[in-house]
Amino acid sequence: MKSLTTRRNYDLPALSAFDSLFNDMLGDWGVYPSRFPAVDITENDDAYILEAELPGYKQREVKVNIEKHVLKLSSTKETKKEEKDKKHLVSERYYQSFERSFSLPEDVDEEKISGEFADGILTLTLPKKEVAKPKAIEVKIK
Repeated sequence: MKSLTTRRNYDLPALSAFDSLFNDMLGDWGVYPSRFPAVDITENDDAYILEAELPGYKQREVKVNIEKHVLKLSSTKETKKEEKDKKHLVSERYYQSFERSFSLPEDVDEEKISGEFADGILTLTLPKKEVAKPKAIEVKIK
């Protein structure tokens, strides 16, 4: 067997021809598409929660830094030598270095940010600062 290919069964022949056209035209030029981890950011009364999908990465390979109100997720993952020496028949999975940055809202307490890495999901909790209650000041008019 010389190679393995992905097989797609379409109900409409036009879709199959369209898919084939782009696969033939673009092909595999050795250029991988830019891939960043998918991220969900939610908010509750006390914090912002950032969840990043990092399947295949280990905790030690992922870095989280904050500088000037910017949160940066990054990784430098290299292919293992034994992986480079293998003859791949199908290779759709790969890992690459990435860097993503997020501007933090002013109400984030940067000193109390915490994180957890489990099952390929990085979860960062960005607690909100205590908001000072507005103080009423009486202005006397003459």
